[in-house]
Amino acid sequence: MTIQRYDEAVAYEPDYSGLELSAEEIEAGAHRTYVGGVWDTHGQRQVEFLRSHGLEPQHTLLDVGCGAFRAGRHFIDYLDAGNYYGIEANQSVIQAGYDHELDDEQRAKTPVGHLRVSDRFYAEFDGTRFDYALAQSVFTHVSLNHMRLCLFRLAMVMKPGGKFYATFFEKPDDTRIGMVFNAKRQKPMFTEKNVFWYFRSDLEWVASFSPWKVRYLGDWGHPAGQVMMEYTRMTPAETKAWRAARATGAASTQPRPITEDVLDLGKRVKAGVARRISQRRG
Repeated sequence: MTIQRYDEAVAYEPDYSGLELSAEEIEAGAHRTYVGGVWDTHGQRQVEFLRSHGLEPQHTLLDVGCGAFRAGRHFIDYLDAGNYYGIEANQSVIQAGYDHELDDEQRAKTPVGHLRVSDRFYAEFDGTRFDYALAQSVFTHVSLNHMRLCLFRLAMVMKPGGKFYATFFEKPDDTRIGMVFNAKRQKPMFTEKNVFWYFRSDLEWVASFSPWKVRYLGDWGHPAGQVMMEYTRMTPAETKAWRAARATGAASTQPRPITEDVLDLGKRVKAGVARRISQRRG
């Protein structure tokens, strides 16, 4: 007898890093479709969002998952020459964007050395430190462990106080873990595979392994309803306090944001240790 098979949803698992576009596909604009379409408006929306949160032409920006430069071409126009950087998992798509979507002036402002293909968020560019970073429609397609890796690596290249913005599909806390959204459509959403949906606390948890402060921003006008998280790179003093707090278990790897009370506790712990050492010496 045949064993029954139960399919909750018919899902297509895209190969984001291995997909290779043919010349004919690129000519037909497949690289634009690959990054989600909405080509003429959504890129500019991202620029306007970051400008509303303080981005200025002199700032350095890392575009995480830059794709075919849907937003990148607008960022390049806005930023001073040499201030735009991008990483992307797919070689074919980023190359198509660089060759066909950027003009000569934009390529002159953004040399290929400012771009990298990496599926593990490798973001070192000869010591460059970034004021801003953006991952738009990236965390919707990766696991929590990928997010954790992304935040860990970005923490090493962001300036103290630097801002990283990331979008995700949010579901209420009382949503059943096994819930599949849009089950009968082309792109169902799951907790365990692409396309992913998450709880807000998930996006807080992934930041708890690196020196970030977390703030939920929510709706920002994304055409598909993705919401926005803000991650702020701690200053050196805050990082020391955070590490001290983690050492005592105060800033544990629980799904909670790193808040000022945690940082203050870390400072108090360090001060207490210093007093005890001083008393022993005395």
